[in-house]
Amino acid sequence: MSIGKVIRKYRKEKNMTQKEMASRLGVTAPAVNKWENENSFPDITLLAPIARLLGISLDALLSFREGLTQEEINGIIYELDERLKTAPYEECFQWAKEKLEQYPNCEGLMVSVAVVLEAQLMLQELSDTERYEDYIVSLYDRVLPSGDEALRIRAADSLFAFYMRKKQYEKAETYLEYFSSQNPDKKIKQARIYSETGRTQEAYKEYEELLFETYGRISMSLQGMYSLAVRDNDMERAHKLVEKQQDIGRCFEMGRFQEVSGGLELATMERDADAVIRIMRDMLDAILQISGFRNSFLYEHMRFKEPRAEFVAEMRENLLQCFRDEETFGFLKGDERWAAICSQE
Repeated sequence: MSIGKVIRKYRKEKNMTQKEMASRLGVTAPAVNKWENENSFPDITLLAPIARLLGISLDALLSFREGLTQEEINGIIYELDERLKTAPYEECFQWAKEKLEQYPNCEGLMVSVAVVLEAQLMLQELSDTERYEDYIVSLYDRVLPSGDEALRIRAADSLFAFYMRKKQYEKAETYLEYFSSQNPDKKIKQARIYSETGRTQEAYKEYEELLFETYGRISMSLQGMYSLAVRDNDMERAHKLVEKQQDIGRCFEMGRFQEVSGGLELATMERDADAVIRIMRDMLDAILQISGFRNSFLYEHMRFKEPRAEFVAEMRENLLQCFRDEETFGFLKGDERWAAICSQE
């Protein structure tokens, strides 16, 4: 939006006539009319008073456009890419700067231009790279306070990578604060810093914690898919998902209990007595290793509390109480194997 259109838009929103605006600025009504019709521009000394009068920022007043669509951003980036294939870097760099001056508030364009310019700068052997790098970093810095989380993280990610390449590890680490503690990338980046700075044990611990958390996310996802399959009566899919649960339990070395327990519900629904009895026995045998992952080399740098004997005993008793539930397992009445399990103390 041109400055004239900006003035007209916000003047009307204020229910102000051109004459009233002119009077308050100490100019003539025809002057305001010329601004709005783009026949002339306000004197530079009037820009701040105009912005205050209209209740907007100077950035909003001076922006040729308030924003860009993603399609428009993609078009500019495509043109920049094409120019970089044939024209000198300096020429393309200046062209990109001019574009950003036209759209000074478009954070999506800022970070996209910075990424393209930085990537190309790494490919070319230029003598004056510092000047270009300073400008590129300034673009990322401008996006860091963005209200758009995706853009904010993209800028932080680029700055992290930039300072890692420079081996400025303390500086790189400051950008981790922009990543949520739930974001796996944060641990990966922290582990890289530990690794590069000789803190091997800390690096292992970060990776191990990420691995442990990843198992939890995968397990919950498979459980959710399993529930959908059961709801849709897709038993073939349900069986495959139970098998996958067992597979990841083995892969992530979570212990025997995690591997065998997942199939009990499905076997019960299908009234598969042999499978139910086998799983019950396996679960009772494996309860003593309920935290088998504690002994895995995959998590040897993590610290887990030793489960108290009372806790394990209570879990075993709860399992037995569950297995004795006739409403759930009543179809096993008369099966001596079930009776033997239920009679355990």
